[in-house]
Amino acid sequence: MNISPELLRTTYDYSTYRALIDGLLEEGKTTGANQSESYISYALMNQKRMRKWEKIGKVNLELKERVMDVDRPMTWLVITEGWCGDAGQILPFVAKLAEENPMVNMQLVLRDEHPELMDMFLTNGGRSIPIIIGLSEKMEVLGHWGPRPEPIQREFLENKISGAKTGKEFSEYMHLWYAKDKGVSFQSEFLAILDVWIQKLQSLPVQAG
Repeated sequence: MNISPELLRTTYDYSTYRALIDGLLEEGKTTGANQSESYISYALMNQKRMRKWEKIGKVNLELKERVMDVDRPMTWLVITEGWCGDAGQILPFVAKLAEENPMVNMQLVLRDEHPELMDMFLTNGGRSIPIIIGLSEKMEVLGHWGPRPEPIQREFLENKISGAKTGKEFSEYMHLWYAKDKGVSFQSEFLAILDVWIQKLQSLPVQAG
């Protein structure tokens, strides 16, 4: 599976993405078609979460060392939206990791602007985000991760069936889980998938020139 190189012309680096969300919020807006008060509130809360993890988030040393093993260009393409609560909890850690190695290029795209891309990476038939896609220099898909760490994803799916918590109650519970987890579960899972991406990348022919 390959992704069109033209797609990268519509992406944002992390700092530009953060500035985009801040700029929209100053206008009382967020990304995507849904400009409801609740979605704008979600985006405001996400910016606070991202600032927190940018400041205090700790990078797993083993994962940091594995990122340094990437010796050929690799892109981490992230499908996201400014209002996505899971993205607000995860993206700062992805950005910290990408900064460790110049061979890694983190780029972000907005889900609602790229439905064809999103539909290549559905979760149980849904357009759940964030999705992190590993790409080679030739835009070959090495694999993907998302939309949230397995422990809380499992609870999310169980609650969807049981209805034990309302949507609002589960959202509050989930963000408390993220606060206590401190990025540990995501980084543990990402270490395993990065191992696979690196192995696949190293098995590909070296691009000439």
